Amino acid sequence: MKKIISLLFFAILFNSCGEYQKALKNDDVAVKFEMGTKLYEAGSYTKAIRLFEQIAPAYRGKPQAEKLFYMFAQSYYKTKQYYLAGYQFESFVSGYPKSEKVQEAAYLGAKSYSMLSPVYSLDQSDTVKAIDKLQAFIDAYPNSEYLADANQAVKALSEKIEKKVYENAKGYNTISDYKSAIVALDNFIADYPGTPFKEDALFYKFDSAYQLAINSVAEKMEERLNVAVTAHSNLMKFNADTKYKGQANEMLARVEKDLQKFTK
Repeated sequence: MKKIISLLFFAILFNSCGEYQKALKNDDVAVKFEMGTKLYEAGSYTKAIRLFEQIAPAYRGKPQAEKLFYMFAQSYYKTKQYYLAGYQFESFVSGYPKSEKVQEAAYLGAKSYSMLSPVYSLDQSDTVKAIDKLQAFIDAYPNSEYLADANQAVKALSEKIEKKVYENAKGYNTISDYKSAIVALDNFIADYPGTPFKEDALFYKFDSAYQLAINSVAEKMEERLNVAVTAHSNLMKFNADTKYKGQANEMLARVEKDLQKFTK
């Protein structure tokens, strides 16, 4: 029985492949549309795309065009071809603004761009573009069922950009360029007041001020030690139970001890 089922399966598969090849070579766009729809519904998106690419120009303005271009965009999305998916979904929204699928298409178009966002250490141009696309969707459909997902995506993408800026600022601390670190971390905190990296930025600003002070020439040491005290205070005001508390307090003790030299 298993052998018979296997033979039937391969027979159907072979026949399906044969029909697909015939459809590819057929000049009748209706045949391609029908075969492409079958493949799409069966989850064979790559094959469906080849047929949709062939007939898309001929179907513009036809009654079946809305269905075709929706399947076309979805097929690109399902195969993770996000540049093409984003373009096709945007074209669908523009071409069929009254479609019942328009809101979904608008969301998936914006989401396609978010899927192109690289790791934080790389250029974030695509991330910025994705945020713009998602924000445009949020503005256009404030009551959408996809609103929560869109807002979450914007939050995640924004934090990726913030992480890149933060890591760049922290990098000055890593290479012991403490003056530049203080300026860069100050700018980061000012530009992103609600960032999840604020506590880390405040600590490394304090660390930079501390390192600059304790290694300072005598005539600049008192001023720099006081800057370090202020940086420590800002960290503690932000979070009195900071994960850096033990280390930061040890550093502060050293700063206060060095300051005593200037009060005598």
